[in-house]
Amino acid sequence: MKAYLILEDGHVFEGEHFGGHKEVISEFVFNTSMTGYLEVLTDPSYAGQSVVMTYPLIGNYGVCLEDQESNQPFVEGFVVSELARLGSHFRKNMDLETYLKQHDIIGIQGVDTRFLTKLIRSKGCMNGLITTHHYDDISDVLKRIQNYQVKGVVNQTTCQQPYVLGQGQYKVALYDFGAKQNIARELVKRNCEVTVYPARTPAQTILEGHFDGIMLSNGPGDPSECQDIIENIKILSQSGIPIFAICLGHQLMSLAHGFQTEKMVYGHHGANHPVKDLNTNRVYISTQNHNYVVRKESIDESLAKMWFQNVNDGTLEGIEYLQEPIKTVQFHPEACAGPLDTANLFDQFIEMMGGKQNA
Repeated sequence: MKAYLILEDGHVFEGEHFGGHKEVISEFVFNTSMTGYLEVLTDPSYAGQSVVMTYPLIGNYGVCLEDQESNQPFVEGFVVSELARLGSHFRKNMDLETYLKQHDIIGIQGVDTRFLTKLIRSKGCMNGLITTHHYDDISDVLKRIQNYQVKGVVNQTTCQQPYVLGQGQYKVALYDFGAKQNIARELVKRNCEVTVYPARTPAQTILEGHFDGIMLSNGPGDPSECQDIIENIKILSQSGIPIFAICLGHQLMSLAHGFQTEKMVYGHHGANHPVKDLNTNRVYISTQNHNYVVRKESIDESLAKMWFQNVNDGTLEGIEYLQEPIKTVQFHPEACAGPLDTANLFDQFIEMMGGKQNA
């Protein structure tokens, strides 16, 4: 069956349909990862977006459900150059198309993903539509596409009730703004008992829990939408409890301190982004997935300092706060899939909590 991808600038791509059948409008981003397509599909940070994979063959090792980063995929649509119909791996539970059909995620293959990626790089992230319906006149469709906005996605991806993972010496409260499961896994294997909380849990609830540390997770959407969450973070940042924040959590902590965020042209999405630790001048390869960034010019140097910087474009990748036990990073140290270069940042968080306990 034919499928069509229509972008808000009027470009129309024809390809072959796979996966679910629903017509979907979303924001389009590209991901440069060579592996980890299941982790991309199940990363809640992609809520409201469709993903264009730049690697030419996707699905070649099938789907292993154990590798999911959440219990369901959150991407709206999936665009690949070529779909591998039969995944070959001893751990696989099913092929990729079967998985997408089960979750009604529409896909299109046979598209020139190289041209599409260059288009997004030059014009920025664009809205688009994936459909199996052929429109003779796309003028009305373009209006619908252009009017689409990614809204309310934190509410769509956060958990509904608190739950506890693991047992250990350190009690950690993990705010779920659309958390990848490997954040909790990395904490659990470091002797932590992790209590996961919905995104809009009042700060007082956390303070009454007498936690050794607080983790702010990744998540989707525009951080400036989350004003009530930012107010909670303001309270927690003044509590003296060690806090480590990732991706959206990093942006929300910045906003809580009066810094500014802005939307990037096409964002960072992939498992090969170099970041530099400005304390050591050492460069690490990181996994990233974000469309928004903290403006480094907005940082109040009496409150915080830059910690990591992107080697490619110079954007801010991490902040150390000077008056509070808080560290935040824009990239994903839990990196599933991707390099584990920065997994030691979880060890630093454990050290922050240990210092507090022994004081």
